[in-house]
Amino acid sequence: MPLDHATTLLLEQAAAAGAKPFAESTPEEARALSAQFAAMAGPGPRMARVEDVDVGEGGRVRVLVPLQRTRGVIVWLHGGGWVIGRIEDADTLGRKLAERTSCTVVLVDYRLAPEHRYPTAVDDSWDALLWAAEHVAAPDNLPLIVAGDSAGGNLAAVVAQRARDHDGPRIALQVLIYPVTDADLDRPSYLAPENQLLLTRAAMEWFWDHYAPDVERRTEPAASPLRAADLAGLPPAVVLTAEYDVLRDEGEAYADALRAAGVPVDFRRHDGQTHGFFTLLMLPGSERGFQQVVKAVQACTVAHSKQEATHG
Repeated sequence: MPLDHATTLLLEQAAAAGAKPFAESTPEEARALSAQFAAMAGPGPRMARVEDVDVGEGGRVRVLVPLQRTRGVIVWLHGGGWVIGRIEDADTLGRKLAERTSCTVVLVDYRLAPEHRYPTAVDDSWDALLWAAEHVAAPDNLPLIVAGDSAGGNLAAVVAQRARDHDGPRIALQVLIYPVTDADLDRPSYLAPENQLLLTRAAMEWFWDHYAPDVERRTEPAASPLRAADLAGLPPAVVLTAEYDVLRDEGEAYADALRAAGVPVDFRRHDGQTHGFFTLLMLPGSERGFQQVVKAVQACTVAHSKQEATHG
């Protein structure tokens, strides 16, 4: 179907305002543009408690506790090509997610490239997951969910694999929103002219060059989780992709690979949408994405409560 009308208008407005393509920007310029897009969402819902905590060697988390009784914990890893994005930019999204799912949301402020290259973001995300498991999920025996968009979806998939492989915390669900899963920039969705919108092939090349300049290391599973030798035993997954997105094919390939390995997958390609639709909260496509994620998270927390009641 055609690109969503609201998205088309947003892209036209950005072009008219002279928004600079990522591939032609400095990291500082790209970060400023990202913050401008995030500010368009406005303030988020009121929380019962908000707390910032330093975690690990250089990471930070923001804990958002909803007004209603917490039924789970979502560790949210923001997107931005491992180069842009802050927890301040993700605050409104995190608050909305907390309110809609009745979960405490832990926003992860991992260190960014090129100042901190691969695998720093992975290590910071892992430290944040361990901290959330111990300090937020474990005291009340709440289900632990890891989620993220784009590069954050990459990090969510990677830490889910690390938790399986290194006797880490039990993850009840992984939510992967148009995730980066492979460093192959020659898939058909990367080459399609109609997909060169908010995120382009040139932009992804720019992001990878800042994050993992050693090309040989990009095929490591901690950078390209689709390259993992075995995906069996991973947590159930929710995977969202966008029709007009250079990352579409690798996200769908990961969903297929998970399913083939016996992992339950709730997959949907969001037609008429482009990269970033989920976090652009002012767009109608964002609400449809939220509905898929909220439904899956609620099903996860309800199943956990029933299991607790049975064993209790």
